[in-house]
Amino acid sequence: MNPSLYEWIGYAASVFIVMSFIVNNLKSVRIINMIGCMCFVIYGTYFEAWPVVIPNAIIIFIQLYFLFFKDIKKSSE
Repeated sequence: MNPSLYEWIGYAASVFIVMSFIVNNLKSVRIINMIGCMCFVIYGTYFEAWPVVIPNAIIIFIQLYFLFFKDIKKSSE
């Protein structure tokens, strides 16, 4: 892919992260933030920016946990 495409992915990641702070619904916050983190993982992987990739990859797993597994625990209680 073209390097400028990856730059646009980085910009999109920033937009998604900022949007996640504007939304009121917690589930929407987690989904939008996770999309931003995924974009940052793609961006960081291309530029080999591991300090960008590692925390965003961890946040993706945290968001997935709270979106799917935390709800399962809540409904079984």
